[in-house]
Amino acid sequence: MSARASAPAGMMPAMMIRRFLIAFLLSGVFAFATGCAAGEPRVELKGREFAVDLARTPQEQARGLMFVEEMPADRGMLFIFPSEAPRAFWMKNTRIALDILYFDAELSLVAMALNARPCAADPCPNYPSRAPARYVLELNAGTAEGMGLEHGDRLTLLFEP
Repeated sequence: MSARASAPAGMMPAMMIRRFLIAFLLSGVFAFATGCAAGEPRVELKGREFAVDLARTPQEQARGLMFVEEMPADRGMLFIFPSEAPRAFWMKNTRIALDILYFDAELSLVAMALNARPCAADPCPNYPSRAPARYVLELNAGTAEGMGLEHGDRLTLLFEP
């Protein structure tokens, strides 16, 4: 007689399913915790890559980076509009200073608002594009200057918009 008790019929598949689910969930938690989620949108600018949160809908665009307390140096937010138009951003309820970079439909840098400061109370200043833009990239303040960005620099989308 074996010292190991045998599992009742039907128990083995249930244990296998449970183990699979635990392994699956743990792998998802690990990927989220390390920031290596598959398909995370990224952009490249002057040879430097940034992971970006996308703002495509009017609701996402209105919220932007409001109430964000800090942002890692390799992250940003990319606003994608349906067409080129003059754009103006403001910093209402934004807690971190930002560089606001405006790109046309061909992803060429057409305007910059550098070191845009947080604003808690009205009236908050607007930061206009001064040229039609389809894409707007927000990065931590000082990033554009540190990279030596200039008008005409090209943004590369490393994902399907």
